[in-house]
Amino acid sequence: MRPPPEQADATFIDLYATYLNVPTVGRNLLGDNQYRFLMEDLKPGEHAFAVLGSGQYSFKGSGYVRGGIFDRVQIRQFGNIHSFRDLDHIRLYDVMAEGAPRFQEMAIFILREDANFDPGTPWALELLVRRQTGPVDSIFVSFELPYETPEQYIDRPVPTPEELRAIEEANRPVWVNIWYQKSFQVGVILVALLLLTIILFFQDNFARHPNFLRWLRHGYLTFTVVFIGWYALGQLSIVNVLTFVHALFTEFRWELFLSDPVIFIIWTFTAASILLWGRGVFCGWLCPFGALQELINEIARKLKIPQYELPFAVHERLWAIKYIILLVLFGISLESMMLAEKAAEVEPFKTAITLKFDRQWWFVLYAVILLVVNIFTRKVFCRYICPLGAALSVSSRVRLFDWLKRRKECGNPCQLCAKECEIQAIHPDGHINHNECHYCLDCQMTYHNENKCPPLILKNKRKTRGKKQPDDQLIPVVQVVEP
Repeated sequence: MRPPPEQADATFIDLYATYLNVPTVGRNLLGDNQYRFLMEDLKPGEHAFAVLGSGQYSFKGSGYVRGGIFDRVQIRQFGNIHSFRDLDHIRLYDVMAEGAPRFQEMAIFILREDANFDPGTPWALELLVRRQTGPVDSIFVSFELPYETPEQYIDRPVPTPEELRAIEEANRPVWVNIWYQKSFQVGVILVALLLLTIILFFQDNFARHPNFLRWLRHGYLTFTVVFIGWYALGQLSIVNVLTFVHALFTEFRWELFLSDPVIFIIWTFTAASILLWGRGVFCGWLCPFGALQELINEIARKLKIPQYELPFAVHERLWAIKYIILLVLFGISLESMMLAEKAAEVEPFKTAITLKFDRQWWFVLYAVILLVVNIFTRKVFCRYICPLGAALSVSSRVRLFDWLKRRKECGNPCQLCAKECEIQAIHPDGHINHNECHYCLDCQMTYHNENKCPPLILKNKRKTRGKKQPDDQLIPVVQVVEP
């Protein structure tokens, strides 16, 4: 944040803070009488802090006069933030410490008992700075002034087991504590991903039981929407991809990605699944918004609502839209990630999944329109608009295996799978476009169905015709002899 030109050489703020309850500190700063009066006024469990400053910026501001809250300074400890009201403020007129500089602003702030402040552990005074950059635009920056009470002023009792656990938790990296807090979500999702891995590895066995596989898939999609999406907030976004790409070329820190365990686990599984099966595993099984669309469309089909599909030639050209959107978002991110995040609202994920439609009406209207269109044509957003799907399609070119089986008759003459594919990922010539496939396994259920797959039905008929007629079905010849 740069100051105005006329203040380029001026000190923005010279800020000091200290904890006054310590007798040595408080008496030296306030003098014996003022320190005694202050301590007599404090109730048990209350703590006093001195904040001193000079420069162009006032740490008090004027907001507390209007609203009763000091909106420029606050204390942070253990991730907890403590603000001050006007009733927590005491004017300080002089500093008694020998050799102390002169300050333009001096104040004493009180933390009440309900703050549960621990003077024996580090804390920080946070300075919040807001500068007007235009008629309605502002820049917000925060600065931290760390403080730790000198060890010689602390009389520490022998910690209890509970306190030792609290100390251990406080000393752990933040992302580790987050993983502990979300251990239930992590455990459930790991079990769900294990189940999905079993389904994918043994997909031929499951495909031979189509009714069971359909029920299993619909149940998994429901879990994806309700638990992964609405409960655990595990909806991946193109913003995650752009952030990862930028981190590779700037300052990559694992802590940035480990701070959200659900997103990290799903991303890791998605990356592995792309190598083995392609992008379809995420889009067809793990994307909450994609699962929501598919379930809504399934209900529409059960209600006999008419379905419409574009001609394949038109459908094939519309694929390009999502790749164009991806390139535009990537270009914007090179200029500003903040602007790219706003442009990424082309994804309705935040509205429909993360915020559960609790948002401004225009965001909700956009998401609802996509879902309504999906009633008549399955997963229109996924097929033609989704930039995340486009990004995964690009990376799925490194797919190592081809698990989806085809016969030489597929496409010529048989067109059954191409007509049944509900996202039109199978070309009229019979080959599967893995960049567009959502890995629903419908074509594999047809492939193994002896009563549905035309090449398989014909093959079985030929086998039946070639079998020798059983002896017990031969008609006996009866000879009649004249007497």
